[in-house]
Amino acid sequence: MDRIMIVGFCGCGKSTLARQIGNLLGIEPTYMDALHWLPGWVESSNEHKINLLTPILKRDRWIVEGSYRAVLYKERMEKADTIIFLDFNRFLCLYRVIKRRIMYNGKTRPDMGEGCKEKLDLEFLKWVVYDCRKKRRKIYEELFFAKKKFGTDKKIYIFRKRKDVNRFIERIERNEI
Repeated sequence: MDRIMIVGFCGCGKSTLARQIGNLLGIEPTYMDALHWLPGWVESSNEHKINLLTPILKRDRWIVEGSYRAVLYKERMEKADTIIFLDFNRFLCLYRVIKRRIMYNGKTRPDMGEGCKEKLDLEFLKWVVYDCRKKRRKIYEELFFAKKKFGTDKKIYIFRKRKDVNRFIERIERNEI
């Protein structure tokens, strides 16, 4: 595993997994939220994100966490040797988002852009429970397409439970992956 793409729903643990894998493999993760959000929760342009992400994708080894379909998404899928989709239950994700809000109250998370103190509003809660789930079927189609178009040597992992993620991490620790 040298080029890893991690996608999934808000609150499913993408950033945590990226950090864990990064620590084990010696690869500094790139967090799409950190590229997207400028200080004070100001959204950056797609051009800005593309300019920051392009040199990262030219490296021999990288981990990119987050979807952001308008920002080199197909390129990431093509170049990745490993794609991980965290497809966790929406209510577990909701619980984690609320827990994260409490844990980082008044602080900026490590995977977020500087100056973006943790916040939670009804619009985001609705996004977590309903709106972002609308893309679930599309993600599965893209994963199937990636395997078919970009080669059978591409590893695709779909995890629906934290215990499966933990087993995956243990396999990396034992150098089985």
